Amino acid sequence: MKFHPQQSLEQIAKILNCDYVGHAEFPVLGMNEIHVVESGDIVFVDHPKYYEKALTSAATIILINKQVECPEGKALLISDDPFRDFNKLTIHFNPFIASKDSISSSSQIGEETVIQPNVFIGNNVQIGRNCLIHSNVSIYDNTIIGDGVTIHAGTVLGSDAFYYKNRPEGFDKLISGGRVLIKNNVDIGAQCTIDKGVTGDTTIGEGTKIDNQVHIGHDTVIGKKCLIASQTGIAGCVVIEDEVTLWGQVGVTSGITIGKKAIISAQSGISKSLEGGKSYFGTPADDFRSKYKEIASIKLIPSLIDEINKLKK
Repeated sequence: MKFHPQQSLEQIAKILNCDYVGHAEFPVLGMNEIHVVESGDIVFVDHPKYYEKALTSAATIILINKQVECPEGKALLISDDPFRDFNKLTIHFNPFIASKDSISSSSQIGEETVIQPNVFIGNNVQIGRNCLIHSNVSIYDNTIIGDGVTIHAGTVLGSDAFYYKNRPEGFDKLISGGRVLIKNNVDIGAQCTIDKGVTGDTTIGEGTKIDNQVHIGHDTVIGKKCLIASQTGIAGCVVIEDEVTLWGQVGVTSGITIGKKAIISAQSGISKSLEGGKSYFGTPADDFRSKYKEIASIKLIPSLIDEINKLKK
């Protein structure tokens, strides 16, 4: 998420009422999570285990809960609770504004796009030309949809990220300030849910087709011409490259990459990054042929046990 206009280190410190290390006029361009930070961004860190990762990331402003040596060319914001203060910045720069109408007056809808009854379209939504949005679709604020997109009934675009901090008094939610981007000629089935990014974008690439009842987590990026079958669940911060196929009920863990043209068979569980151009099956997913050999071998175990028992006699 970028700030408009650009902020200074001192201005951000005043918003948070915290101390800082660095020049008062040090430029602050935005804020992002660690996996998508760029120069000029704020990133937060609140555990010593992750200090080094944050301090050596592309981010140039680190919101941290302990004063440490500041790397050259960077600045620190010293907070007693970086998680809380990251939320404070999201609320300050991207506050929730309730919509007064079912289709916000600030939305932009392209020519020849059909909006069926009972659709909700939030603030600052952009929808391209020749789209078809079926009834009971909810499109949250700031979503951007390209041309030639079809979205079937009951789908939700832009719901909050599933991201919580476990505190003694209960789970504390990280507030989502990102967007959903749907590129041209995407089809999305009925009752799908696509979460917006925490600070960045959840992106569905051009020509991708998504079946009914699919969930896509925050900040996930799906490439061009992918096929995703029904009841697939994709966690946050996943990268799915172009022309990948995920068949029904595939589960994908967070923060991994699935390479171009990979094919994942139904009911597989993906727990690590997978190379492109191959077929996979099973939980954890592995090379299709190898997995079926394992299954065939397992089926032989009862007969082997019988043979062993016969020899014992």
